Amino acid sequence: MSRIEILHPHARADDEARRLVDGIAATLQQRYGIASVADGADALQLSGPGIQGRIELQPGRVRVAAELGLLFSAMKDLVEDEIRRVLHEKLG
Repeated sequence: MSRIEILHPHARADDEARRLVDGIAATLQQRYGIASVADGADALQLSGPGIQGRIELQPGRVRVAAELGLLFSAMKDLVEDEIRRVLHEKLG
């Protein structure tokens, strides 16, 4: 299994960042079938075929951690690049 760990800084207010993180989860659901479930006020658990992870809203940054199954492990760089692209697109 491969692991992805991303810390993406942002300068958004907490409410706006929370709304944007929800939008990121919706984008991942729409594009890749990755479901999200709230885990407290500032975190989402992610699960989908070949991926398990978590998105956390932290002060001044978003943390994404994911474990990739065999299929996604072969495409780790592509998956990580796509997550970074979506973070940049939504949070700047």
